[in-house]
Amino acid sequence: MKTSTMKWFFMVMVSGSMLFSCKKEEENNSPACGISLAGLSGSYKLTALQYRSGANATPQDYLASMDDCEKDNILVLNSDGTYDYKDMGTVCTDADNPAHGTWAVQGNTLTSDGVLNGTVASYDCKTMVYYIDNAIEKGDRLTYTMVKQ
Repeated sequence: MKTSTMKWFFMVMVSGSMLFSCKKEEENNSPACGISLAGLSGSYKLTALQYRSGANATPQDYLASMDDCEKDNILVLNSDGTYDYKDMGTVCTDADNPAHGTWAVQGNTLTSDGVLNGTVASYDCKTMVYYIDNAIEKGDRLTYTMVKQ
């Protein structure tokens, strides 16, 4: 009886030690991965675009309704505050989007003279999710998901 009790006690102690000695992985909060010009710079492709007409409305997939020539474009955010909007793959004939411009970030707010404006909801060094409130009408939200290439 003593031997089995000792074995259980030893197993509990070893398991407890392993459980409490593990370090939690630290989140990547380095400046190179933050919400800043340097942290956000890179090439992005739009992978999701959702629209909600109100806070309680069901999100609609707007990416599905976009032209194929818009779905393959790449947005290059340069760390010097400039951007290039590259019409990749199927070429669009739409001249409304500037191919070059400037962008900035202050706090979680993105601003540009063209294709990038809104509030960053999340960023994990690979995927950036940002939204624009009152994009089409008061109370709505347009949410973009962009993945670094």
